[in-house]
Amino acid sequence: MDSYGFHDGNIFNLLHGRYLDVRHDVTQGLRMHSSLIRRLSQDKELEGHQGCVNSIAWNSKGSLLISGSDDTRMNIWSYTCQKLLHSIDTGHSANIFCTKFIPETSDELVVSGAGDAEVRLFNLSQTSSGSVDDNAVAPSATYQCHSRRVKKLAVEVGNPHVVWSASEDGTLRQHDFRECSTCPPAGSSPHECRNVLLDLRCGMKRSLADPPKQTLALKSCDISNSRPHLLLVGGSDSFARLYDRRMLPPLTSCRRRMSPPPCVGYFCPMHLSERGRSSLHLTHVTFSPNGEEVLLSYSGEHVYLMNVDHGSGNAMQYNTGDLTKLTTFTPLFNGLELQWLPPDLPRTIRSSKSNSVLEKCRKLIQYAEKCLEEGANYFSGIEACDEVLDGDGRGHGHDIDPMLRHEGLCIRAALLLKRKWKNDVHMAIRDCYSARRINSSSFRALYYMSEALSQLGKYKEALEFALAAQCSAPSNTEMSEWVENIKKNLASAEAEKINKTNDGVPRPEPRSGRALSLSDILYRSEANSDASQDAPRSEREDSDYDEELELDFETSVPGDEARDIHSNILHGSLNLRIHRRGDSTRETSCTNGSCGSPSSSQSDRTPYQPEVAFDMKQRYVGHCNVGTDIKQASFLGQRGDYVASGSDDGRWFIWEKQTGRLIKMLLGDEAVVNCVQSHPFDCVVATSGIDYTIKIWTPKAPVPSIVAGGAAGPETSNVLEAMESNQRRLCHNREAILPFELLERFRMHDFSEGSLHPFECAQS
Repeated sequence: MDSYGFHDGNIFNLLHGRYLDVRHDVTQGLRMHSSLIRRLSQDKELEGHQGCVNSIAWNSKGSLLISGSDDTRMNIWSYTCQKLLHSIDTGHSANIFCTKFIPETSDELVVSGAGDAEVRLFNLSQTSSGSVDDNAVAPSATYQCHSRRVKKLAVEVGNPHVVWSASEDGTLRQHDFRECSTCPPAGSSPHECRNVLLDLRCGMKRSLADPPKQTLALKSCDISNSRPHLLLVGGSDSFARLYDRRMLPPLTSCRRRMSPPPCVGYFCPMHLSERGRSSLHLTHVTFSPNGEEVLLSYSGEHVYLMNVDHGSGNAMQYNTGDLTKLTTFTPLFNGLELQWLPPDLPRTIRSSKSNSVLEKCRKLIQYAEKCLEEGANYFSGIEACDEVLDGDGRGHGHDIDPMLRHEGLCIRAALLLKRKWKNDVHMAIRDCYSARRINSSSFRALYYMSEALSQLGKYKEALEFALAAQCSAPSNTEMSEWVENIKKNLASAEAEKINKTNDGVPRPEPRSGRALSLSDILYRSEANSDASQDAPRSEREDSDYDEELELDFETSVPGDEARDIHSNILHGSLNLRIHRRGDSTRETSCTNGSCGSPSSSQSDRTPYQPEVAFDMKQRYVGHCNVGTDIKQASFLGQRGDYVASGSDDGRWFIWEKQTGRLIKMLLGDEAVVNCVQSHPFDCVVATSGIDYTIKIWTPKAPVPSIVAGGAAGPETSNVLEAMESNQRRLCHNREAILPFELLERFRMHDFSEGSLHPFECAQS
């Protein structure tokens, strides 16, 4: 795994180069360099909370760190002294999920958002001098206008007067400190605040083609530092949304449900845009330091990088039909079918690439081929292909010979199909498609595409590619056997579908008078594997589920009694929300993106026009994000050259942004790491999670290593074992994550037809 270097080069060459190129700001590259990241180890553990630490954030100067916890306290820490300066009893009645310094206020104003649906503002100048425990500090402002938990806060650089709050009630509100210091609780007529910037209570989308309908419970939001008018939000579906605040309607109240405002763009990996899974949602969204990219972290999924298109046309866009085109056999390619794929590939090697670099690429491809032939070490083989194929200006990318690139794409596709981590099959399909753009009659590309589609249960499409591969290699006897095998699978699938149509599966009972159990919904919606979720939508819709389950498991309730000696057991609260389709009287009812009374006529509405979305640029795998709903993914360094995320196994991971290559894996918590925040200037990272402490990481390890602490000796097996364990957890349902006794408690209860309201059950 360490047989080749990273794209930021050797640190000694970088230091030497600063004397030769005065235009280059070498200090930015030195502050977060790969050689320093690989020496990261725990430097300090900050103690001061009595509950899980759900939020950490640096001030703009990097001199202070703010944290919020389940203990409802907000702590301010000194970076230089690494000690607690203030501990504020916020007065929140539920867990704090988000904290921020208000910019341009000399770090005197701080704000918190919590599970009690409140946003509170505090002035640190009112704290007692010399006293750490500031229980007597009253909030300067209290905003109670949200009706559900506040999950994220956003501030604007240079704006000391406003904070934005994203809530699970489906609204993003704008709080101006100059207008009022308090606001009434949600629903208190007729004095409800007119501070709703985004009303997404009818904004949730099950797929790119479907109109928004139910409440989009917001989980995260961010404002671009380089373009403060751009606002990014993510929530209870798979689509992150980009808004231009200059184009939004005036602030409103929640008294009348509004249609979702038009957004600048949707962000979602193409393979996640048509799944329609209620359990798949975003836990964190963020802009890169330069505002040109966004990072999305999914619950039950991976971390993805996207480009932000500012009218340049460089972002990879797709529509509802492109996924079908990707998996449909066409004998010829014109290079323009899918706009989100790269344009025509160069047919000659650029002179800037030396023979040594090209020879390195060939050796990497040969190494990957060896991994495939030996049937082992698929992870390293994929990383070798990534090094050759996924480079941009500093890497190799499209500058290599097209046939070498074609070979690398086919080998990586084969390795992905062998490794079988979550959604590897979709990545293999992308590689096969790109390989066919270079050589449309490529046997390997056709065969691996057939194998990928077969894994997804799309036997009809798989047969088309298999037959095309057979035509490319008519003397290949193994190919003939493969074709016959697909034909058998196709016949079996069609027979099973006919049996279902002919009442082969018991019909659901009438809804009236039927008691609905949690286990019925939980295991009916989650029992299918990823392959079944990737089946054609028509097959998934045959089940015609009337109920949808949304589960959020949060971090532990305050008190030592909520902790457990076993790191794989999480204690906390479970939020259950049951939605029904077809119930027009429920609070979240919307049709065709418009919200109104149940008696509204369908004929009065224009047909819904599906949008386009931005596709993924890079994927980061190895961690697990299932157990908690506040897990972050962050850019590291001033230039954001690296990506980091916490994990449900108590570790946190760092990848090279450009290639997705894993650089560092560290143990940061006994159970779960949720928050990862890079220092604004130094090569320092703060993390927090289920533990009651905050860890500070610095590059002080004597030996560079991919694992924590700079330990010498064999590493690869330990790293792969941890990553494969996380992949298994990702592919299981939530029973593998939620506490056993908590699930047993819910199995003892049935929920009647009227159980449509959220409730919370805290483990005793």
